[in-house]
Amino acid sequence: MTHTEPRHRRSLFAGLRASFLTGLVVIAPIGLTVWIMWTVAGWVDGWVLPMVPAAWQPEQYIGVNLRGIGVVIFLIFTVVVGWLAKGLIGRSLLRAGERLVDRMPVVRTVYAGLKQIAETVFSQGETKFDRACLVDYPHPGVKAIAFVSARAKGEIAARGTREDPLITVFMPTTPNPTTGFLMFLPESQVEYLDMSVEDAAKLIISAGLVYPAPKEAPAAPAP
Repeated sequence: MTHTEPRHRRSLFAGLRASFLTGLVVIAPIGLTVWIMWTVAGWVDGWVLPMVPAAWQPEQYIGVNLRGIGVVIFLIFTVVVGWLAKGLIGRSLLRAGERLVDRMPVVRTVYAGLKQIAETVFSQGETKFDRACLVDYPHPGVKAIAFVSARAKGEIAARGTREDPLITVFMPTTPNPTTGFLMFLPESQVEYLDMSVEDAAKLIISAGLVYPAPKEAPAAPAP
């Protein structure tokens, strides 16, 4: 056996391994995305379809239980409720329902908290994360990615100064960015980043493995 044969086998194995890893990089995101969407669709179906009367069940008309029908029903129902809530009658009913909830000691606390969270998360206005930034955490010299939401208001804003106002900052945890720490920092201690909020979220979720693509420098003006 010549020395070239083991070397050839190693190179062949290295090539196969590289091809396998490349294929895994391509397949894994697609497979995980499909699995997550399939799982979420099944969860929504299991929550929505039992509320639909038996005579209106889609399975009665198409003959099979298609996954995702509950998602379609939920989307249509949500759009209809949103459309009605914009009208005069819908707003009146909503106010009457909220007045009824305000009379229930425990329910009103839960409802008010959930409503505020929903309005913040799904709002299309200014109540959203504005920019990504770096802050010193857990001690000076160690940097952590955070999101700037707005300037502090009310009693908290009064603790700052006019020259260096307090900034509301949310620092998420890795790899679950839905949990984290709410901090109020002087603006001088907040280092703003050029990357978008979406790119910063990807960096946090991937535990530092997915960095945003570098931005191209603007072309120099023609003489």
